[in-house]
Amino acid sequence: MTFTNSTILITGGSSGLGLEMARRFLEMSNQVIICSRTSQKLEDAKYKLPNVITYQCDISKPIECKRLSEWIKEQYPQLNILINNAAIVHQTPFFETEGILPMLDAEVETNFLAPVRLIKLIYPILKENNKPMIINITTGLIYAPKAAYSFYNATKAALHSFTQTIRIQLKDTQTRVVEVMFPAVKTPWHKGTPPKIAITVVKAVDEMIIGLKKDKKEIRVGGSRLLYFVSRIVPEFAIKKVNNLK
Repeated sequence: MTFTNSTILITGGSSGLGLEMARRFLEMSNQVIICSRTSQKLEDAKYKLPNVITYQCDISKPIECKRLSEWIKEQYPQLNILINNAAIVHQTPFFETEGILPMLDAEVETNFLAPVRLIKLIYPILKENNKPMIINITTGLIYAPKAAYSFYNATKAALHSFTQTIRIQLKDTQTRVVEVMFPAVKTPWHKGTPPKIAITVVKAVDEMIIGLKKDKKEIRVGGSRLLYFVSRIVPEFAIKKVNNLK
């Protein structure tokens, strides 16, 4: 599949992987909209990518998801690709952390419920346009969870399962449903301490785009591909390796 003359919405598009996706899709003659909770990050992204369209939105709030969908319907009814990229993580132990349950709420709302809501709200727009596509971003950790992330692994595993479900439900339509599983990537998400095995955002998005052009339904980038195979053969070893990485 070629990616030109599309209108693409990327959540969490103001930095890291989302910003690199925006840059690459703009270079391929597409119209790109990014959303983020933080106005300053959106301003910084606009400075780096003058042609990008920005919209401030906290997707963890249902009312803001609805407003975003209404704005898209009014301003960009030609939208044909939705990329659910935004995610948050709390790297903190479950039992020892006071006040961890609100962290659970935040991760579930942002990482799982927001993509589900946006798909439900925006799909009526997507399906009316040429080559509609839903792209959900997950992680290799759906195959082997990292213990430091009390909730992140579970939220992404839920999104993985939901993606498979809607792909089956939409199999007789024109809409493609794609999942991209990223490994550790050198982004601000790691707060300055990415693991040694982390790859660059350029390499990560390169592999994603190659997979999209090949019409793959599940794109396992970098180490997530190896983790998938190892987890199927020796799952305990895969979990051990993930949790021993520095």
